[in-house]
Amino acid sequence: MDTTLSDPLVGQLLDGRYRVDARIAAGGMATVYRALDTRLDRVLALKVMHPTLASDGSFVERFIREAKSVARLDHPNVVQVFDQGTDGSYVYLAMEYIAGCTLRDVLRERGAVQPRAALDILEPVLAALGAAHRAGFVHRDMKPENVLIGDDGRVKVADFGLVRSVDTVTSTTGAVLGTVSYLAPEQIEQGTTDPRVDVYACGVLLYEMLTGTKPHSGDSPAQVLYKHIHEDVPPPSALVPGLPYQLDELVASATARTPDLRPHDAVALLAQVREARRPLTDEQLDALPPQALTAEHDNGEDRTSVIPRALTVPRPLPVDEDVPDGAGDGIDRTARFQSPPVPGRLRPARPRHAVLALITAVLVVFGVGAGIWYINSGQFTKVPPLLTKTETQAKARLKSAGLDVGQVKRAYSDTVKRGTVIGSDPAPGARIRDHDSVTLTVSLGPETVNVPNVEGKPLAKAQARLTADGLEPGMVTREFSEDVDKGSVIRTTPDAGTKRHAGSAIALVVSKGSPIDVPDVTGDDLDSAKEELTNAGLKVRIAAGRVNSEFDDGKVARQSPGDGSQAAEGDTVTLTLSKGPEMIEVPDVVGDSVDDAHDALEGAGFEVDEDRGLLGLFGDTVKEQSVEGGDRAPKGSTITITIR
Repeated sequence: MDTTLSDPLVGQLLDGRYRVDARIAAGGMATVYRALDTRLDRVLALKVMHPTLASDGSFVERFIREAKSVARLDHPNVVQVFDQGTDGSYVYLAMEYIAGCTLRDVLRERGAVQPRAALDILEPVLAALGAAHRAGFVHRDMKPENVLIGDDGRVKVADFGLVRSVDTVTSTTGAVLGTVSYLAPEQIEQGTTDPRVDVYACGVLLYEMLTGTKPHSGDSPAQVLYKHIHEDVPPPSALVPGLPYQLDELVASATARTPDLRPHDAVALLAQVREARRPLTDEQLDALPPQALTAEHDNGEDRTSVIPRALTVPRPLPVDEDVPDGAGDGIDRTARFQSPPVPGRLRPARPRHAVLALITAVLVVFGVGAGIWYINSGQFTKVPPLLTKTETQAKARLKSAGLDVGQVKRAYSDTVKRGTVIGSDPAPGARIRDHDSVTLTVSLGPETVNVPNVEGKPLAKAQARLTADGLEPGMVTREFSEDVDKGSVIRTTPDAGTKRHAGSAIALVVSKGSPIDVPDVTGDDLDSAKEELTNAGLKVRIAAGRVNSEFDDGKVARQSPGDGSQAAEGDTVTLTLSKGPEMIEVPDVVGDSVDDAHDALEGAGFEVDEDRGLLGLFGDTVKEQSVEGGDRAPKGSTITITIR
């Protein structure tokens, strides 16, 4: 059933300009329509806020913020916003119309995609987000539904409705904005965001494209949120055996639960993606994941019906005006986002003489080609299958096929055994002349690097050494050391000499120097307190304002860190000065019973001492008090009561 038939906007002219032709999609906040701009005569997409939300100022503000934000992002991979306005109860955005499908459609139909397709989609997404991040914005709701793939293969990012300026306060109250499967841990725990939340979401996107499933699942959104906070995203190779380790490390880097361990924005992640892609072979990039759904639906429908040509055909085919769009490649290009055919329009028939000429030309070409093949067929052969063969086996197979072995190259591989062929040029199956040479690429096994010994080196030099050796400087923590100078490396994690993949992050523990016992200067004059702390190698800071304390005015009332603490040389101790004890009025307890006197004085904040003497051993009434009732005394001081 066509849901657009019951939509009151379909067929209407919105704001006197936009003719609404069909409904494309509906979400919780807005509905998207295909429309015609009657003023400029162009097809566009109209995003219309649900009228029930238009009365909510926060929703309208977010809606308008999308228009203003995207209008500032002049980037080929961002869906452009042309106009924003209102018509009665309708608030709308006029946007670029993309004929094609969403990444969600691709994953729904394909299950998972090849690494090449996943990276081809991810790179323009990161380019778009990078432009947003460098312009000071965070998307905050990256998910497959917001990645549009045009029929021409162009990838664009849409729906900046949750976009926020990096400089604005992004904490949320009562709800977390975004989609639970793609939320970064800090979005869930603190409700705060920066470009690294988009980096996290893109890591989840990559995992989902490679494996066909989300990394965290549960029976409720709360369970998914809990896993984002407490569980790492697993390596995609756990579900796709043989996936290059570079892709595992890319996902791990982007989805690190600690924001500081992720690339700082989409531009940095894009650089990592390109670096990870560079050493991958065609076989690795084009490997079909076992989760890919290549079979047909049970009802006979083609599962590739919504996949754009760019994701299914290595090279675009020539356009023939007389051939239906997609003919010959098994792809139904009219399945989604296509205008319906105009009734009554028929394709003009070819003239009969043109058909005859075409048949004659084909026969001539076939005849000439057959003759050439007959003459030269004995001079050509196909490159035999060589993958997974040892170098010796591959050379023998080439020799038996009448081919020579040219250059033998070596390359690292995390998935192919050392000494085994991982590629050839030309590739297996290629047709080449007899005795031509074939270049072999043989695996060196996993590329590993020994963690260098940087103990005792200054932090900057240690980080430079790690980078020079092909490793990444990781998280830096600091602790006291009696043996290592302040600012120099105590140890690394993993330890020096450990083998790690190139590009792995190495954590560093840096010395804070020898610990200093912080002296107790409470109750001292300010000058003497400063002198004692300075002599100990510490700096002094005086807190603003003074507090009441047991010490006289101008003395040190308290310090931070306090007595018994340890600090590093050059650390700062904060001193708070006293303005003297708090003076309070003393209750009059003469004539009261001993118990009542205790209650009154202690309740006022005083300590109580009793003086009974011989005459008061059996008495129960207060005859005198050391400070008369009504006078003022320091809070916490002792009042002595005489009992008779």
